[in-house]
Amino acid sequence: MPTVHLPAALRAYADGRRRVAIALAGPDATVAAVLDQLGRAHPGVRQRVVDERGELRRHVNVFVNGTSVRDLAGLATPVAEADEVWIIPSISGGS
Repeated sequence: MPTVHLPAALRAYADGRRRVAIALAGPDATVAAVLDQLGRAHPGVRQRVVDERGELRRHVNVFVNGTSVRDLAGLATPVAEADEVWIIPSISGGS
């Protein structure tokens, strides 16, 4: 089961959990499918990660095993059973 690691801002939508295991495997297992399943199990999470067009929000980064999905196949990035998916908000500002 892939494990999704949630930032503090999303934990309130997932019963305070830092990690959520997603029961998803097979050839259709992608980041998009993981986020869909996560959204069904924990309403509010998916809509804060993916916009109304189904694209990753600009201020959110998603990594699979330490590599940004923006450098892979985006939301179509395959996810295997033992993979770690991290959702990380962008940090900006400073001088």
